[in-house]
Amino acid sequence: MSSQDPISRLAQQLGERLQGASQAPEEFQKAAQQVVRGAFDRLELVSREDFDILMDVLQRTRSRVEALEKQVAALEEAVAARQSDASALPPAEKESAAQPEEDAGAGETGR
Repeated sequence: MSSQDPISRLAQQLGERLQGASQAPEEFQKAAQQVVRGAFDRLELVSREDFDILMDVLQRTRSRVEALEKQVAALEEAVAARQSDASALPPAEKESAAQPEEDAGAGETGR
């Protein structure tokens, strides 16, 4: 393993602490806990609670995205259907069908 591997470093540090086995067991336990905590801090681990919270957020976000994708697809179908209906109209009816859109646009600029 490479010297940069966190597990290798942890094993090396614990080995160094074990060489001083003449220490009191409590001191050794505290030293070993410090080494392990330091290794875990470098690994950037998250708690199970934080992980579960993030998974819930992700699932809600996925469901919202899926709902929005369905809504966009329905709107695209409606626009396509409207365009195909408008192209099937005779020229005189096309002008009258386009008229309300122009009127609606003029009303919005006055706001």
